[in-house]
Amino acid sequence: MILQVVLDGTNIRELAEFYRKLFGLQYRPGDEPPAAGDPDERGTDWLVLQNPQGGPQLAFQQVDRLIPTTWPDDTVPMQLHLDTTVESVSELDAQHERALALGAKMVYDRSTDPDEPLRVYADPAGHPFCIFVS
Repeated sequence: MILQVVLDGTNIRELAEFYRKLFGLQYRPGDEPPAAGDPDERGTDWLVLQNPQGGPQLAFQQVDRLIPTTWPDDTVPMQLHLDTTVESVSELDAQHERALALGAKMVYDRSTDPDEPLRVYADPAGHPFCIFVS
């Protein structure tokens, strides 16, 4: 059983906030952001987001340096990416706008494919993720 997927980042609080908002996740108790003006001790090492309905978690590990993928160019391969699904092309378009507003960058657009419309994005740290119609 997979407990969690761990993403490295040079600013894991920012990365965790991106995915929390994108997927409607919640922080593991104790990992929440600190009050304004307080130091973010947890946000400099390791954070975990949980799905309120259960299932695998997303965790974030602080690193000093991260080289983002160059995909679709293979100089720096993806190595791992997250796949997410929506039920319709109209929902794909709505999630596209949300992802961009939260700080994602679109890397590849195959939204007009009649068999499997999808888009590939990079999160604020450069990790790729896909949104496709299932």
